[in-house]
Amino acid sequence: MSSNSGIQIPSRLPLLCTHDGVLLPGSTMRISVDTARNMQLVKSRLLKGTSLKSTIIGVIPNTRDPEHDSDELPSLHSIGTAGLAVQVVGSNWPKPHYTLLITGLCRFRMTKLLREKPFLVAEVEQLDKLEQYTEGDQADGELGELSQRFYQAAVQLVGMLDMSVPVVAKLRRLLDSLPKETLPDVLASMIRTSNKEKLQVLDAVDLEERFKKALPLLTRQIEGLKLLQKTRKLRPDDDKRVLAIRKGGVFPGRQFSLDEEGEDEDGDDTAVLEKKVKAAAMPEAALRVCLKELKRLKKMPESMPEYALTRNYLEMMVELPWSKSSKDCLDIRAARVLLDNDHYAMEKLKRRVLEYLAVRQLKSTLKGPILCFVGPPGVGKTSVGRSIARTLGREFHRIALGGVCDQSDIRGHRRTYVGSMPGRIINGLKTVGVNNPVFLLDEVDKLGKSLQGDPAAALLEVLDPEQNHSFTDHYLNVPFDLSQVLFIATANTTATIPPALLDRMEVLQVPGYTQEEKVEIAHRHLIPHQLEQHGLTPQQLQIPQDTTKDIISKYTREAGVRSLERKIGAICRAVAVKVAEGHKVSRAESPAEQHAEQNTENKEEGSGITAPPEMPIVIDPIALKDILGPPVFEMEVSERLTLPGVAIGLAWTPMGGEIMFVEASRMEGEGQLTLTGQLGDVMKESAHLAISWLRSNAKTYLLTNGSADPLEGTDIHLHFPAGAVTKDGPSAGVTIVTCLASLLSGRLVRSDVAMTGEITLRGLVLPVGGIKDKVLAAHRASLKRVIIPKRNEKDLEEIPPHVRADLDFVFASTLDEVLNAAFDGGFPMAVSHPQVVSKL
Repeated sequence: MSSNSGIQIPSRLPLLCTHDGVLLPGSTMRISVDTARNMQLVKSRLLKGTSLKSTIIGVIPNTRDPEHDSDELPSLHSIGTAGLAVQVVGSNWPKPHYTLLITGLCRFRMTKLLREKPFLVAEVEQLDKLEQYTEGDQADGELGELSQRFYQAAVQLVGMLDMSVPVVAKLRRLLDSLPKETLPDVLASMIRTSNKEKLQVLDAVDLEERFKKALPLLTRQIEGLKLLQKTRKLRPDDDKRVLAIRKGGVFPGRQFSLDEEGEDEDGDDTAVLEKKVKAAAMPEAALRVCLKELKRLKKMPESMPEYALTRNYLEMMVELPWSKSSKDCLDIRAARVLLDNDHYAMEKLKRRVLEYLAVRQLKSTLKGPILCFVGPPGVGKTSVGRSIARTLGREFHRIALGGVCDQSDIRGHRRTYVGSMPGRIINGLKTVGVNNPVFLLDEVDKLGKSLQGDPAAALLEVLDPEQNHSFTDHYLNVPFDLSQVLFIATANTTATIPPALLDRMEVLQVPGYTQEEKVEIAHRHLIPHQLEQHGLTPQQLQIPQDTTKDIISKYTREAGVRSLERKIGAICRAVAVKVAEGHKVSRAESPAEQHAEQNTENKEEGSGITAPPEMPIVIDPIALKDILGPPVFEMEVSERLTLPGVAIGLAWTPMGGEIMFVEASRMEGEGQLTLTGQLGDVMKESAHLAISWLRSNAKTYLLTNGSADPLEGTDIHLHFPAGAVTKDGPSAGVTIVTCLASLLSGRLVRSDVAMTGEITLRGLVLPVGGIKDKVLAAHRASLKRVIIPKRNEKDLEEIPPHVRADLDFVFASTLDEVLNAAFDGGFPMAVSHPQVVSKL
């Protein structure tokens, strides 16, 4: 091997004295530089040099204690390592210093010191021939035997480690690819050895001596591993920490780079991540962005903060279901049976789901509809959404929007922010793992607004069928197709939903249940569920239908069934106590316990402990009162209408329909009108309208009392009970007119009549909303006659037939018809005048 044809290092090298350790050829090492000579070498040679030759320096181990180092030249070690400065990093904290990343090339011997200041420069003689690492000559004799033994020991050492760790697998491959002459330096720099032992390997210029110095170190490491495996069971993540692997190395002509564990592992993980990106079946735009980020990730050091952000972004992109979807179950008959088993009533919602299934059979690329279930709490809006997902065979994900006031919850954060994350829509898709789930946007009417933006405005893109095929989350910054997602929003009222958002949704009203429907729901679903929750059986507890009706009418007054379920749960708990006590008293006794039976019976008689109850326990009205206490709601309608100036109106609330009393009184005064009961502006205007209409028609209805103005010398006070509840809306107009007419005429309003409708100054009755909920409220209150506007007659089709049969409906288009229906025998008029027909 001719040295003239090989790679030669410069004959004059600047010397770097290091206390940090011993740099061996083939290894990479970080060296901290803070002494005057070394700092000057970095400034003058490395930072100002422009050629590759200027980056080659000599590294000499300094055996002097760094704490007592001085400007005096220490006794230099004769053999050092020529190294290539790969990186220079400067810092001023805690004191000025540089950190060098140096890769060892070969050994050299210092023949003459040429200069001491400002930094050391020496004439050197190259000892290792760099080309021997590339030509791969086969050694023979004792050297060949030593090299083979060393190679086998190295393979044994690597075999004792966890091969699933990427850095270990890479080391195993390198053992086969590297020339055996390089192994002593490489392994000695990686295993646990002292600086003194490494110095001995460095001083071993002869290759055979080098093998002899390094082989005991390798054998000691193997024995230590064996002992470690015997004394304790290694955790999988500890295996890769057994070897103190510091750095890798670079050989001229052959790339050999073992970076730190994490970096190597990340390198292999990057390859895995790249495979996942290509296998994710992303759209072209998303794939292009991912490959670009992956390319940046490969060039990025792990220590950079952006490294973790980029990696998290790529992992999120890989985990999203770009093209993965679940297969829909399109059997309409089976879907109808499943929906009927899960929910009683709700025919409109069931019909809409079956319509979607039918169209889906005819057109496979149908976009997901945007539905909005609007109704009072407890009627089953959320549970219907879950049943729809099960009917379709799709994944279900619920997103609670109540109180959300940051648009980033919907659209996500931009990746420029620390702790950024995608929005709830993208996170939900990642959770379910398919791109066509059923998303339930719960309480969409309770979205907030803050300085962080309006989430309702962010939902416009999500819930628009013409836009959501390219929904762009701020975190992803690439379009994602939401057109196959079936969105179902729930709300208690549409009043608080922005008009633009409401326009994008198909609103389906979910009204409250009638008493008969509640009884059916209780016996089909609620009672069996509560029995199971409390460990009871139908053989132990029976609740007759009459008892259920008493619970509904006397202990709950709601549109839904949540309070009803709680009351049934209270009954089950009370019965569970009886059953548990009965089991304790009547349990089988052992012969040793029978001797004390008489004394036990005497104690039971004295303490009032009764025998086990007979099964099943049937809940009758007496037991119901004992468990739930006295009735909470009484039918007090007739008692409250014993004086003139009281009428019953019908109101709609987010909790369902309610009956509402309107009370009026008169007193001497100056003709003023006082309104109390937390009324809104619209309701106050209705009261003024009613007063004006009555004053203008006082002579017609004989309300003058001897004067032209019925309010002359009189003050009127209108009060709407439940004063703590805010009330507003135009539908109380006819009720106010009836109440004031009763007060001014001194006649009683019928006690079984409720009414609703908006009035005009000309005496017309205009239509209002929420008719079904209002009629159901009148039915719950056991009223017999309901006065509604003529133009609301069409809304009675939604009311169950048995409710319509129980009520007498009066359709009024003028206030004359309202007053005639509200009073027994009609309301007298002085003269007849032509009826004003509504043209609206």
